[in-house]
Amino acid sequence: MDRGRVVRRGLGFGGTLLATLFFCASLTPSLLPRTWLYQGLMGGITALLGYALGAVAGAGCRALLRGRLPTSRWRRTAWRVMLAGCAILTAAALWYSFDWQRDLRSLMGMDPAISWSAPVILAVAVAFFAAFLLVARLIRLGARKLVAWLGLFVPSYVGHVIGVLLVAFLVSVFASDVLFSGFVTTISDVSSVANSGTQPGVRRPTSATLSGGPGSLVSWESLGREGRTFTGTATTPARLAAFSGGGAVEPIRVYIGLDAASSPRDQAALAVRELERTGAFERPVLAVLGTTGTGWVDHGIADTLEYMYNGDSAMVAVQYSYLPSWVSFLVDRGKAARAGVALFEAVRTRWAALPADDRPRLVISGESLGSFELENAFRGLADLAARTDGALFVGPPNANPIWRALTDGRDPGSPLWRPVYDSGRTVRFAQRPADLWRPPGPWPHPRVVYLQNSSDPVVWWSPALVYDRPGWLEPPRAPGVNPQMNWFPLVTFWQVLVDMIAARSVPPGHGHRYGPNIVNGWAAVAAPQGWNEADTARLRAHISAS
Repeated sequence: MDRGRVVRRGLGFGGTLLATLFFCASLTPSLLPRTWLYQGLMGGITALLGYALGAVAGAGCRALLRGRLPTSRWRRTAWRVMLAGCAILTAAALWYSFDWQRDLRSLMGMDPAISWSAPVILAVAVAFFAAFLLVARLIRLGARKLVAWLGLFVPSYVGHVIGVLLVAFLVSVFASDVLFSGFVTTISDVSSVANSGTQPGVRRPTSATLSGGPGSLVSWESLGREGRTFTGTATTPARLAAFSGGGAVEPIRVYIGLDAASSPRDQAALAVRELERTGAFERPVLAVLGTTGTGWVDHGIADTLEYMYNGDSAMVAVQYSYLPSWVSFLVDRGKAARAGVALFEAVRTRWAALPADDRPRLVISGESLGSFELENAFRGLADLAARTDGALFVGPPNANPIWRALTDGRDPGSPLWRPVYDSGRTVRFAQRPADLWRPPGPWPHPRVVYLQNSSDPVVWWSPALVYDRPGWLEPPRAPGVNPQMNWFPLVTFWQVLVDMIAARSVPPGHGHRYGPNIVNGWAAVAAPQGWNEADTARLRAHISAS
């Protein structure tokens, strides 16, 4: 068998055509602006996917047309026409991609002046395409040699079946158990080391109302990097008083890191004891907060509630992983769900033991994977509303079970990007503050709010993007979504996945940044007595400035 026929053979007609079309499609705008490097990498990967599909289609056509293939003269002509068309299409897509990216940046209030080199993008894409194609052809060569060797012992067709299945099995095992597992292990090792560090400027708290401080049941070291940031940066009474005019008290922040207990149930039990120690059940409001993979809590969620209650608040969170949020989403979602169930059930059980007229308002909140963590503590919207005094979810992932049920069951005529469920009687979805009061009508407590930007890839990315046009691209489109964005099978899946990398690199109100809109969300869900719209506007300005 000639190795060159497998490894060094030319590109196929169908594969070349679809690779070019996929590459050009990857240059079209998606939800968020991209850098030239991300564009080059994504272009190479999508071109390879297109080549694979084209190669399979070409092989099928050759099998169907066996003995009736065009003459070599017609094939040469077809190649020339196809290559000329591909070159023109590629040049046009690269040319327009610069304007597409500038338009996206302008749409989000960003500086439209960018570094965007079409030749470099093309070079990066070609390099990645060639490298992965070489690997694929080496695997194919190995498969052919294995089939030939098996043919010495079994009939040819049996050898082909066994050889293909064996190679597919080995490739899948290598990809999952070696590459993916090795990647996750490496990320976990790096993250666990990072977890032992402390953010610059973060100091151990001197207040007994903060975990890791004097008298705490958990050590400062056991909180982990994000836990130390959460309790070490609690809003001080001085800052609170400067905003409110006086009367501020020390806020309560309880946090249980992975090193403090051996299981989610033990962490939850320890969290309740820490809440009891700090007097959290005597405060007017108690918030159970979801965390992302590393244990991160959005400071906007925590700070806003403390400013609204002038420090007379309590909140609790637990860490369930060392991994970054996007890795946790792939491999640790079960851990997130178990942590959310254990924490909420433990806190609510202790809360329910209090006299009915002497309980704090029990609210929940989480951003991104933190919202997924807490949603799993409930069977649905009715259960959530029955067992809490309100919920604020920020940037919920597409996999959130309650979010999906509400979105799928939305009232007829309401768009996917701003659904209305049951006329907005319990839950409302908002990108802008005014959305919270749509539709007009009664909105009794307890209230549930979902903040979701129309350009947030965390909200809209789904495996279904591979084969299904999403409803959020149907007219009318949400403000902030480029009107030139289109859906392409497979390609849009990768575009939105890559958008996640830059989800927090855009101004508030776009991508996965919610900024002062969190203030309006909390004001709708859990405003203290006497709070008004002027207070909300003043706190929005304060949070924006800080």
